[in-house]
Amino acid sequence: MSHFAKSSTKALPIIPLTKDKLSSWCKKQRKEIQNWVLSTGFEALPGKTCLISSLDGKLEKVLVGVSNSTNMWDCGNLSEELPKGTYKFQHPRSKDIEKWALGWVLGSYHFGQYQKTKTTKKAKVFLTNSSTFERTVEAVFLTRDLINMPAEDMGPAHLANAARMLAKQHKARINIILGENLRKKNYPAIHAVGRAVETLNQTPRLIDFKWGKINNPKLTLIGKGVCFDTGGLDIKSTGGMKLMKKDMGGAANVLGLAHMIMSAKLPIRLRVLIPAVENNISGNALRPLDIISSRSGKTIEIGNTDAEGRVILADALTEACSDSPDLIIDFATLTGAARIALGTELPALFTNDDQFAETITKVGMIEQDPLWRLPLWDGYQRMIRGAAADLTNAPEGGYGGAITAALFLQEFVKPKTKWAHIDLMAWNLTSEPGRPSGGEAMAIRSIFTALRDNSIF
Repeated sequence: MSHFAKSSTKALPIIPLTKDKLSSWCKKQRKEIQNWVLSTGFEALPGKTCLISSLDGKLEKVLVGVSNSTNMWDCGNLSEELPKGTYKFQHPRSKDIEKWALGWVLGSYHFGQYQKTKTTKKAKVFLTNSSTFERTVEAVFLTRDLINMPAEDMGPAHLANAARMLAKQHKARINIILGENLRKKNYPAIHAVGRAVETLNQTPRLIDFKWGKINNPKLTLIGKGVCFDTGGLDIKSTGGMKLMKKDMGGAANVLGLAHMIMSAKLPIRLRVLIPAVENNISGNALRPLDIISSRSGKTIEIGNTDAEGRVILADALTEACSDSPDLIIDFATLTGAARIALGTELPALFTNDDQFAETITKVGMIEQDPLWRLPLWDGYQRMIRGAAADLTNAPEGGYGGAITAALFLQEFVKPKTKWAHIDLMAWNLTSEPGRPSGGEAMAIRSIFTALRDNSIF
């Protein structure tokens, strides 16, 4: 992979230093280095670098400031900041090196498909064994690329093609149900949301692929694939619509996670379900207070056409439960309420399994890929009851919106089925070290680690 150096020959050492260790390190160096570090004002603050030359004026080594508690993002800007060349971390703890290296490479990402001037990355890092990192980086970059694509080139058909390519790469079996066949095969909610389309690329579909040995634990991943969300007839404002190409961020994250699972050949029976639609406007678009049916048989009153994600997920969740998986996880850019509660960088986790919540929260902190649990509060069940149907997709008032959305989804999960719902932003509003602005993978590294360590089944 081009982000990693294949050889350590001529690799320049990078020496990570905490602020409290800088002085003792300097005392062991020649006088010229001590004077240089002092004169440049380098204090080993996290993310700051100091280039040190040899006596003949060539670059000899690099100092980088790091946090006392290892933070992968301290090295997130190194690929841009360091001169062209190959570098190798010099540190006794390999796990720390792995984290810093991952932060470095994730920070090298650039979405440049539509730019004439291509950006070339300069500095590369060498790792003794980079195979694990290649899987992770490929998954994160795939996720980011899919989200960053403009909706014109990432409609339901394009998303299905991305899933098809991934399935082919890993020899998974894929099935795609398209357009009117959604109604014929009893996916009425997906069809109803996606029916207001003009082109074949926008036609709604259900993407379904399976991988792995039958006797392995069953994991079903579901990703919300709203490739563009106008809000429907309850149309969004200009500002509210601007980022809506990212409304398929749940699907993108699921494909990234699926790639990690299949690449690592984890002993899992994997199924991926992605309802892919555009929430568009036309003469046959859903109207407020329309009542539609769902695969489960429950009817849904459309309180707001802009609360469409949970509607398509309803059919997918019902189908997911049909073959009794050991665990279902859905990813969705579902509610602004979750962002108001937790901000844009911290996905909300809802689950009916306390042990899963405890495990994945702990793993998320270790992997620096966090989630935060919010409650499936039964007291709000009354809010999702429809006036003229079984359920409403948009309770009055809007309070507790992330919770009521999760409760709505739970209505389509069979009792005693282990299930988790992740409500995520899937987008960086600003650029931070290792995390450029734009589409983002969230929680997939944590979920993968827990799966790999066999700690969530």
